[in-house]
Order: sequence, then C-alpha cells, then structure tokens
Amino acid sequence: MAELATSKINTAENWNGGESPFKVGYGKLMMWLFLLSDALTFGAFLVSLGFMRESAQEAWPIGEETFNALPFLGTGFPLAYVAFMTFLLILSSVTMVLAVEAGHRMDRKGVTKWLFATIIGGMIFVGSQAWEWSHFIHGSHFGRVELADGSLANVTSGPNGKLVFGEIHSFDVTKAGSKYTVGQKLTEKDLDIDHTWQHAVVGGHIHGNTIHLADGSEATINKEKDQNVRLIVKKEGGKYARHQVIDGEEAVNLYYGAFNDGSRGKVTYGANMKENEYGPKVYANLFFFITGFHGFHVSIGIIINIVVFINVLLGTYERRRHYEMVEKSGLYWHFVDLVWVFVFTFFYLI
Repeated sequence: MAELATSKINTAENWNGGESPFKVGYGKLMMWLFLLSDALTFGAFLVSLGFMRESAQEAWPIGEETFNALPFLGTGFPLAYVAFMTFLLILSSVTMVLAVEAGHRMDRKGVTKWLFATIIGGMIFVGSQAWEWSHFIHGSHFGRVELADGSLANVTSGPNGKLVFGEIHSFDVTKAGSKYTVGQKLTEKDLDIDHTWQHAVVGGHIHGNTIHLADGSEATINKEKDQNVRLIVKKEGGKYARHQVIDGEEAVNLYYGAFNDGSRGKVTYGANMKENEYGPKVYANLFFFITGFHGFHVSIGIIINIVVFINVLLGTYERRRHYEMVEKSGLYWHFVDLVWVFVFTFFYLI
C-alpha cells in the first residue's frame, strides 16, 4: 500500500533543492535574515533609551526646544528640520519603490532615473544629519546655566513671543594687552565675537560688563538687551524645584549673575560625551549613538545603491535578464527608512 502511494507521487513537481518552494532567491533570503537581526539591535537601543529616560535624575530634554533651528534662519522652528529630514527619507523610499517596479518591467531607464533620485535623497539626508550634529554639539547662544542654589536651568522663550539673544556688536578695549591697545574697538573683523564670548563665559573671564581677552587685555561689552528670556529648571537645587519656570528680570538677573562675577564653569554650551547643555549626560550619548548608528546604515545604503546604479549603467542586470539586486538593495533601504520613523518618534517626539 505504501509502495502504491509512493509510486503515484510526481517527483517532477516536488522541490529537489534546485529551486526554493517559496520562489525566494538565496540573496534575498539572506537580506531578510540580516534585516531581522538588525531590527533586534535597533529595538534594543530604543528600549535602552526608555530605561535611561525613566531613571534620569533631571528633566529629560524636550524635542521642540532642543531641535528648533534651521540652516541660515536661526532658531524658533521647533522640529522643522527634523521633519524635513523625515519627509526626505520617506520620499526616497518612494523613489526606491519606483526603481524596483521599473526593474520588474525590465525598464533600464526607469531604474536609472529613480535609483539616482534615491541616492541624491540619501545624500541630502546624511548631510542634514551632519548639520544637525554640528548644531547639537555647538549648542545655543545661552547654554545651560548653574544657578546660585546649585540648580541647573535652560533658557527658553518667555510668554511674550520669540526669545532673542541680544547681539554683541563689539568690545571696547579699556586695558591693553599683547595684541590690542586701549581705545581699540574690536568687531567681527578682529575676532569671532560669539566664540570669544562663549569661551570667556565658560572660563570665568567676565566680570560685570568687562571681558578678559586671551592676550591679557580687558574690554567692555557692547551688547543689546536680550528679549523674552525664561528659565526652566531642569535639575533642582536648594531653592528652585525641577520644572520650575522663572520669567522676566529675575530670569535675566539669575542667568547673568551666574558668571558675571568671574565664576568658572557656570555655563555649558552644546553637548559632547562629557557635558550636555540640553539635559542628562546620557541623553547626548544616546543621541550620538542611536542617530549615528542609523546614519552609518544610511551611508552604507548609499554606497550599495551607488554600486547597483553603476551596474545598471553598465547593463549588468540587462544581461542577467533580471533586476533582483535592485530589489535587494531596496529591502535594505526601506529598512533604514522604517527605523528612522521609530527613532524620530521615540527620540524627538515623545
């Protein structure tokens, strides 16, 4: 009976190892397995973000306050640039879909056009991420200030409109040094005023309205008045509680009083692996690690797409009579797009 049942089986219709029963090529299957393992890695990073945020001893930074700048336009545009980056990456995913679809139709020109658009979109995204990193590292005009009671506070817009950092026009030299003479007016032509100001604040080289310059000279500061200043306490001290809001003249006096007596290290500008203007140190570490790891993936995706693009131009896939490599690179590209949606949601929005 068993022999009879066996004899009726059509071995030609059975899978004998020569072709996958699910019509999935080896390369595509391996790409799926790689993406699965990579998804678990990114998932672990985001879970770690949640644990670190929950255990932080000071207020976690608010995305709208931290990422509110646009190139050439300054601050006051909450999450606008991050939203642009997200839209650009999603758009590049659409162009990749069109490239894959053109490959299914063996449309070489279509693949060339849409794959090129995907590469350009990816390059703009990575460049935008580099600019965002640079802005994050250098920080804002005000930085994070340590108040007299030991609490830490960030400067943000008050209730009356946009925060305006009063422009520093010049320094009037009142005491000569090795480079500058008494009566000399130092402008942007003579030195980087903003950088000199920040360096003096961090180093405790400001006393009242007098700044001590690197050459040993002293100068008065010609600075416009700041407008609409508000302090938000991020880490509580002896007097001020976490999340407490300080407005008006009190906010201005507390901010400038912190370093106008020549105190050193009262203000932190920007972020690195040791200091962080925006919040807990671990926040900056996670920002660099998670967004950097994603940016690395996008960069690898761009390189892969460039290699595939060159092969398209050389007619490699036309000779193979299929564009499966475009589809495999498309799987990777869609993955990095999807991961960014989660990074954008959990890191910037929540």
